[in-house]
Order: sequence, then C-alpha cells, then structure tokens
Amino acid sequence: MSGEVSRAGSEEKLRRLQTVTDAALSHLGLEDLLDELLERTRDLLRADTAAILLLDGNGTELVATAASGLEQEVRQGVRLPVGRGFAGSVAARGEPVMIEHVDHTNVINPILLTHGVASVLGVPMLDGSQVIGVLHVGTLTPRRFTTDDVELLRLVADRASLATRARLSRLDRAAAVALQRSLLPARPQAVPGLDVAARYVPGTEVGVGGDWYDLFPLPSGHVGIAIGDVAGNGLRAAVVMGRIRSALRAYALETADPADVLSRLDRKVQLFEPDVMATALYAVLDPSHRSLTLSSAGHLPPIVAAPGEPSRLITVTPDLPLGAYRGTGRRSTRASLAPDNCLFLYTDGLVERRNRPLDEGVDLLRAALTCASADMMCSTAMAAMLTDAAATDDVAVLAVRRTGHPPAE
Repeated sequence: MSGEVSRAGSEEKLRRLQTVTDAALSHLGLEDLLDELLERTRDLLRADTAAILLLDGNGTELVATAASGLEQEVRQGVRLPVGRGFAGSVAARGEPVMIEHVDHTNVINPILLTHGVASVLGVPMLDGSQVIGVLHVGTLTPRRFTTDDVELLRLVADRASLATRARLSRLDRAAAVALQRSLLPARPQAVPGLDVAARYVPGTEVGVGGDWYDLFPLPSGHVGIAIGDVAGNGLRAAVVMGRIRSALRAYALETADPADVLSRLDRKVQLFEPDVMATALYAVLDPSHRSLTLSSAGHLPPIVAAPGEPSRLITVTPDLPLGAYRGTGRRSTRASLAPDNCLFLYTDGLVERRNRPLDEGVDLLRAALTCASADMMCSTAMAAMLTDAAATDDVAVLAVRRTGHPPAE
C-alpha cells in the first residue's frame, strides 16, 4: 500500500508539473516562464530556494538568470566560473551534484552562504549533450535529497531547457532583425550623379546573420561602396557585422586605397574578433565617378553592365577573407565606370545552392542582369535567382548606376 501511495504521489507531482509547464510554454515570456517554473519547483520539492544559471557566450561562466528565494543572485548579477564550486561542478561534469552540508569548502557563491542555505541539489540544463546552464534548489535545514528528487529536478531542467532554447531562439532572431534593420537603411545614402538601390532578405532557414552593404560619400569627394558577409547567423553574426561595417567606414576616412582599408579591417578582426571569418569587397569611386578601385577579401566579383551590352564580371583577384590569416597581403584592382554604366554587388546567398556549382550561379546572375535603373537591377536579380524557393541564406545586393556628372564637374 505504501508503494502505491508513493507512486501515486509521484504521478501527481509529475501531472502538476506537466500542466504548468505546458501552459507556461504556450502563454508566458521567458522571464515569467522561468520564474513560474522555479516557484512550482520549490513547491514540488519542498525547497526554500531555486535558481537557474545559464552559460555565458564564452561558455566559461554561469550567469544568474532567474531565482526564487535567492532573488539577490539575479539582482547582483552573480557570475560563477565553470568547474569551481557547487554550480560550476554541475556544469563541468554535466551530471547532478548534491551537498547535504553547505559550507565555504564546497560552495563559492557567497549568497548561498549568507542566505543560510544548508543543503543543495543541482542538475545540468542540456541542449542535446551540451550543457547550457544549471538548475539548483536549496533548503534552509539539512536534507538528504533522494533519487526521486533528482529525477524530478531533471524533468524540470529539461522543461526549462526546452523553453529557454525556444524563447532565446525567437529573441535572438527578433533582436538580430532589429539590429540588421538599424544597420542597413531602407535605401543607401543619396549621392548626386548616382542612382543607388539595395535589397536585404534574411534566410528563412538559418535566420538573419552577417550580410551587409554600404555606400557613403567621403569628404575627399570619393564614394565608398562595400558589401560583405560575416560567417554564421543570428544575433552574434549581426552584432559582429555592425562592428565591421562601422570600422570600415572609419578606415575609409583615413585612406582612399581599398586594399589598405581591408588590411586595417583585417587587423582589427584578428585582434578583437579572433573567432570571426568574413568576406568583404570594398570599392572606391573617384570624385569624377569614372574610375573604380576595388579590393576583395574572399568575396565574389562584382558585375558591371553597359546599356545594350552583355553584363560582365570585373576581374578582381580575391585575397583571403577577413580573419583568415594574420598579415595577409591585399591588392587593389582598377576598373572604369562609364556614363550610364551599372555596377552590381551581391553576397553568396543570392547565387549559391546545394544542387549547383557556385560559378554556375554567378553565370546565371550575370546573364539575367542588364543595365537599367538601380531598383530594376535589384528586382531583376532577386526575381531571377530566388524563383524556385525562398532563400536559405541571407541575401544582400547593392546596385549603382551612373546617371550624370558629379557636382564637382
């Protein structure tokens, strides 16, 4: 009879937990959801405290994200190193840890000690086999946690992990979209004598990422034209893209040599973004708008078109991508842009497909483009290359057409 009562009690706990987590997953935001889970966890396990700590971006520290009964952890921004102390050991081992008698020899979190927590139980939060955080509970009186307690806390951790992944994925995409929109204006800056248009489409499968374009007049009368692609996707790639784009603008103020600009940008990436790889093409149009100087950091060659003539690729020998190898040499190439000629820049998401070679995609794009208004060129390229299915990678394109003489002339 006692076994049946115990089993019935466990089933009732699981039913209550299932009910609240399913409801929470449907209706609550991440912060409210985690708070609700912790409240219910304290009730189910008869614990006095509960907390969730998530791994930071570097995977070296746990950051207090939600707490019940230990709200100071979140308010004070507690960060704990992986591999040290109670929570750090849970994260490092990827398995439950319980401590019946808490003291300074087994816990380094000062809030647990000053709060008078006597016993703790922690389990890892997992994404597959990867630890993404730690969920732990504590009691103010000594307690020996049971196997049932461990299994119940594991179940809560699984629910919290699922909710966290889903919410952070949506938050990451929303934040990246907002960042991308703030960094990529609807239309590039107007420059007298040039007709300019651009398009940006986020990949439907991988979400937004590091594709970008830019066009800006310089005090010297030159015009900077850039396009690039930071490897990866999501918020981190978008943030890195913003830093690279801003740095390129700053270096463009110091030199009119695109190879010099990309060399400086590469040093910046090597030093401050050591795990980043990016392609970029930077071109400088001279004040007369007749001559174009270009340098490529592993980026696809631009296309130039004249009225009534087939479009052609500008021969630009690509150097290594940004972040690939320290001290790589960079070269510049000169080309001309006659009156009414068009220039078209693009990222690989427009032309690259799993079922065809990259060169074939570039040839298809070149064949589809004719010199027209900048907006028409963008529309033509998108219609020609994105017909079969939506983009699975970010796509950025930038079209420039000479419409007349610049003000200096």
